Amino acid sequence: MMRGKLITSAIAVLFVLGAHPTQTAAQNRPATTFKAGVDLVRVAAVVRDHKGRFVRDLTAGDFEVLDSGAPRRIADFRSDISGISVALLFDVSGSMEGQLPRAREAASHVLSWLDASADEAAVFTFDTRLEEAAPFTRGLTTLPDRMSNVVPFGETSLHDAIAETAKREGDREGRRRAVVVLTDGGDNASRLRPADVSAAASAIDVPVYIVGIVPSIDNPSADVATASASHSALAGPLADLAERTGGHVFVASTPSQRSQAARQIVDELRHQYLIAFESSGQPGWHPLEVRARRKDLIVRARSGYLAGQSSLDAY
Repeated sequence: MMRGKLITSAIAVLFVLGAHPTQTAAQNRPATTFKAGVDLVRVAAVVRDHKGRFVRDLTAGDFEVLDSGAPRRIADFRSDISGISVALLFDVSGSMEGQLPRAREAASHVLSWLDASADEAAVFTFDTRLEEAAPFTRGLTTLPDRMSNVVPFGETSLHDAIAETAKREGDREGRRRAVVVLTDGGDNASRLRPADVSAAASAIDVPVYIVGIVPSIDNPSADVATASASHSALAGPLADLAERTGGHVFVASTPSQRSQAARQIVDELRHQYLIAFESSGQPGWHPLEVRARRKDLIVRARSGYLAGQSSLDAY
């Protein structure tokens, strides 16, 4: 199983537009390179107005960054980064029996919204162990054939799988990155807690989007949901995990909900602003707030970063 390189928590980046690689020579290489600089932290931010519409054409001067409550100068700012990198993470544990076809449907919708000429995707599966079904590939438009033959089995290490996949996605510099998890939300075998995973994924600025693949009776937002649905991890710890990384939870029980979730995820990635600021240099966890100067705008970004030690490898 491929190992992710050591990811430092205060990700130091200079935004440098690189040459666009050819399809044949560098399918797996990002079109834009973020090279290491000194004590710079990268943050991806999505901005909406009070009606939920994406806000375009903002500049660095339209944002404020607070690091542990202290303002930080924005050292670099990009809204023109091309290329999305998505890691599709399938729960194939025993609890997904009967739900896996719906998970494949949701993932196929995500792939259908990607730009084959610029975007890349990879496919991973997990029960108690993470497996790579397809490496990061530009122009991946369909799931690998092996996904049609997967038989759900075993216990679930959901939190551990998200952390490891975020580490691998963190290697994909120069793109708008995300992990998209397709799961029923159960976990009975992880070493990590949701808070550990959200802190680790936040530290390398990889938003985690979770698509809950559950029947309507287990969907907290459905009219026919049972009382126990409100206690689902999808409405609690996993929702917190996703929000802390700058992602979101979608509970998708119907074909239309799965289609809408896929489109919204890709739309958000396309509308990310990429912000870099200088870290204070103090080791440890730094609460982070990115906000717009216009009070009618809502900014979603990761909730903090880890400085002074390795991030994902600390968990």
